[in-house]
Amino acid sequence: MLGVARETAAALGLPLRIPVDGIGGNLPAAGITVEIADPGLCHRYAGRLITGVTVADSPVWIMDRLEKCGIRSLNNNIVDVTNYVLLEVGHPLHAFDADKLADSTIRVAVAGENASITTLDGVERRLPEDALLIWDSRRPVAVAGIMGGEGSGVKSDTVNIFLESAYFLPSSVRRTSKKLGLKSESSYRFERGTDIEFLEKALDRAALLIRETGGGEIHEIVDVYPKKFVRPRVEANYAKINSLLGTDILKDEMLNMLGGVGIKTEDRGDDFAAFPPAFRRDVTRYVDLAEEVARIYNYGNIPVTLPKTPLSGGGTSRREKNLKKLHESMRKCGFTEVINYSFMNAADLDLLDLPDDDVRRRHVRVLNPLRQEDSLMRTTLVPSLINNFIYNVSRGAGDLRLYELSRVFIDGGDRLPDEESRLAGIFYKENLPSLWSEHTPAFFTLKGALSGLFGELKVADVRFIPSEETFLHSGKSADMEREGRKVGFIGELAPGVLERLKLKIRKPEVLVFEIDVDILLSFVPETVRYSPVPKYPTIERDLALVLDENVTCAEVRNVIDEFTSEYIEEVEVFDAYSGKNIPDKKKSLAFRIIYRSPGRTLTDDEVESVHQKLVEFILRKTGGEIRG
Repeated sequence: MLGVARETAAALGLPLRIPVDGIGGNLPAAGITVEIADPGLCHRYAGRLITGVTVADSPVWIMDRLEKCGIRSLNNNIVDVTNYVLLEVGHPLHAFDADKLADSTIRVAVAGENASITTLDGVERRLPEDALLIWDSRRPVAVAGIMGGEGSGVKSDTVNIFLESAYFLPSSVRRTSKKLGLKSESSYRFERGTDIEFLEKALDRAALLIRETGGGEIHEIVDVYPKKFVRPRVEANYAKINSLLGTDILKDEMLNMLGGVGIKTEDRGDDFAAFPPAFRRDVTRYVDLAEEVARIYNYGNIPVTLPKTPLSGGGTSRREKNLKKLHESMRKCGFTEVINYSFMNAADLDLLDLPDDDVRRRHVRVLNPLRQEDSLMRTTLVPSLINNFIYNVSRGAGDLRLYELSRVFIDGGDRLPDEESRLAGIFYKENLPSLWSEHTPAFFTLKGALSGLFGELKVADVRFIPSEETFLHSGKSADMEREGRKVGFIGELAPGVLERLKLKIRKPEVLVFEIDVDILLSFVPETVRYSPVPKYPTIERDLALVLDENVTCAEVRNVIDEFTSEYIEEVEVFDAYSGKNIPDKKKSLAFRIIYRSPGRTLTDDEVESVHQKLVEFILRKTGGEIRG
């Protein structure tokens, strides 16, 4: 109610009236000793001893107001008064039976090891070591800022009470409340910060109401205040606040507005200093002051202006256009987009047999995960797609083409992880009897889809070389490279991975791919050059080589690229063979070389001369021989 009154007084320019709280006359000494052992967690602890009270039903007016505010009356005038003052001024209070405090001592200290307490709700609770407690000389009597103990609570036979009013560090109350799973009206306020300066007035207000409703004699205040509150200093500029709000408020008017909500100010010409009170600890920057000015000035009085946001290049960036092409290319090839959460399980990385030094093992752990099974940020998209695959196959899907374009998070050792974009997909087609005998291996179907994607982006010369990924089939996988940089990988899941998935399908052939989008887009040319369709015919020559089995097709292609000739237009691989009529540890690779001149028709002799030099160059570089 006090907070509402402050706002109303500021808005209407009226004086603020605080409830009566003065306790006059000569008061007897309290005889209660208070010690704060942890001043970092309890900045102030005050209290009053009230003797000779009568615990009875509360007056009707107190019960009525409590009920209207959603708090049930406990038919105890002492407890009801503390709740009443809590609603009235916003500061929690607690009443102890003073006769149950051993040696008339109050000590504020953390729980330490093996501490427990039975709280007012009758539940015995084992306390965290860092929980702040209120102790007497022997045992804990309350969990600071949350709930009192059953052994020191005010009962019908209570005669003397000790009324507590304190300031506890919000983070300490929040931490203890969360660990205990215990919430109360008091903890709700303490967690958000209370007024350390006003707590004495709240204490006196409650003491007077207790005397009014239950009689008794009020004793001198006990007040331990080791950590005095000092108003923080916030610097601000008049013009900057007006610019932020879009207003033209005069200096004096602005200072009066802030003074109306209890913020003291000092004018310094173009600037001013503000000193927020203890009940406004949220005001720490000039933007907080601007918010206060806007509230009091009234948002409805601030002129309305339309925002102006300049757009560049027609409103769509080059990267966004390329990302759109990625989506379109995957959809053209029959893939369906999936969107997964950015989390994964540690077991997902073990499923892929990733070595300990793999960069994908450098994950970021989520402090408060939705599920313990999803406690890590993703370092690869493959596990999520495998889960999508399992979900669909278990429900009868026989043909799956799924892809995802999202970010992964790699712990690079800095304060924030490295966020990298990835395009990944999974491909599965059930092997069923068909009218057509021809069967294209799934690897080449997926490879063709990715080659089409590279073509959409105008990224040429992407090489497919044998992959060393541990979770891919060693003979049916490849890394994609360009200019010595790994763009991604493609391949069939290794038999060991499929076995751990426990799939109930015959001869599963499941392929995955993942592309580093940032690397791929770095190869996309900024401009596209048009080349006219050649009008002169091509001449083809086939070349079959016998090579060592460890020589890859990509290595031969690289050798051909090293050969300098303006007539070689295209190179195609059309056969790979090992077995009968091929020596042991050898294999045969066959290439089709396409020759063309952009300016004239080539003669057979010209092509034969270039082709013969190319063959000699390849044999010299690879150590192979012509297949007879």
